[in-house]
Amino acid sequence: MIASVILIGVYFQPIWMIRLEAPQYPEGIGLNIWVNKITGQQPQDLQNINGLNHYIGMKPITPDSIPELKIIPPVIGFFILSGLLVAFSGNKKLLITWVVIFVIIAISGLVDFYLWEYDYGHDLNPNAPIKVPGMSYQPPLFGAKKMLNITATSLPHIGGIIVAVSLMLGFISIYLSKSEKGN
Repeated sequence: MIASVILIGVYFQPIWMIRLEAPQYPEGIGLNIWVNKITGQQPQDLQNINGLNHYIGMKPITPDSIPELKIIPPVIGFFILSGLLVAFSGNKKLLITWVVIFVIIAISGLVDFYLWEYDYGHDLNPNAPIKVPGMSYQPPLFGAKKMLNITATSLPHIGGIIVAVSLMLGFISIYLSKSEKGN
């Protein structure tokens, strides 16, 4: 039950963050990716990142054009409600099914995010003011990466940690559940 209830927190905390550090931004600028929006870590960060992206030929990041931001909220709602139903049923097979589907959706989400980053970092405007032959600007899925004079760091944020803890609690519940006849 706790595994599904804590997912409510995902609606109130970013699930991922991308931070850029460069000489022209010594304090750093960044993005927070929520279940339904993308915001700057500071009020002007998204605008500044889109300005930087323009110079290297990346498309602007426009949250309204990202369909996943409309899909993720009901998917999280599904896992909250179905997780509560599974908890109240006490059925181990349903619990295993819930965890397996959760893992598949989580992996699919990470793959989709990687492909989104790949598209933004590789599909560059050939008429961009700054062109470096052979250079792509895809931030890492996890960790930090140096791109020209910018260090990009991409990591789960509090909401992403909540998702990981929820999954971990699901696995722990499977381990701790007792086999009952018919379950």
